[in-house]
Amino acid sequence: MAEVAFAKTFLTSLDSRPIKLSPDHIEDPKTFPPRPPYILPRMPTPMSKPFARSAPGQEPSITISLKSLRNPPLDITLPALPLSTSVLDVKAAVQEQTRIPIDKMKLLLNKRPVVDSKVLKELRASEADRTIEFSVMVIGGAAAIPPPEEMADDVPVSTAQADEATVEAELEAEAFWADLKGFLQQRLKAQGKGEELVNLFRSSWQASKSSS
Repeated sequence: MAEVAFAKTFLTSLDSRPIKLSPDHIEDPKTFPPRPPYILPRMPTPMSKPFARSAPGQEPSITISLKSLRNPPLDITLPALPLSTSVLDVKAAVQEQTRIPIDKMKLLLNKRPVVDSKVLKELRASEADRTIEFSVMVIGGAAAIPPPEEMADDVPVSTAQADEATVEAELEAEAFWADLKGFLQQRLKAQGKGEELVNLFRSSWQASKSSS
């Protein structure tokens, strides 16, 4: 009977209260039941720092170094290239300086070939890097480099004969014999034979020059 009496008393007290809360009703926070704080679990990997966006016209740049110890030897530096520059664009810049055809040129990064569609931003080891060093491999060596007149389609090829002084100066230059050696090595597919023939041609020319 005690439970019934308690229920009646509780219902009577509820009837005395308004069914709806007034618009200006304020609940006392002290009457809320205490709740323990909720702490988020630790992430398995720390969050990376947000990438700092550059202002328009202030895109970060990077310096490109291209080297080759083989024939032809190259040591080229391309400063202040945007990170959005592709490998194909780098090849085009090298072609402008060396006349090496793009299809005869391969760029290697850490001894691995790099495809033309890659951009410099993807090839950096870290965001702090400001220099990328490529190795250049020329298919065919120096023989693959066309003469200057072959690079321009609209420039007519001159048929004028060079004077004797110009020919002698060309033969005295080391670049002439290096190009000849590269051509013979590529043509004969034998480096030793090409060097032997170049030495033979050069000694014969020098002997004929001294006897005349």
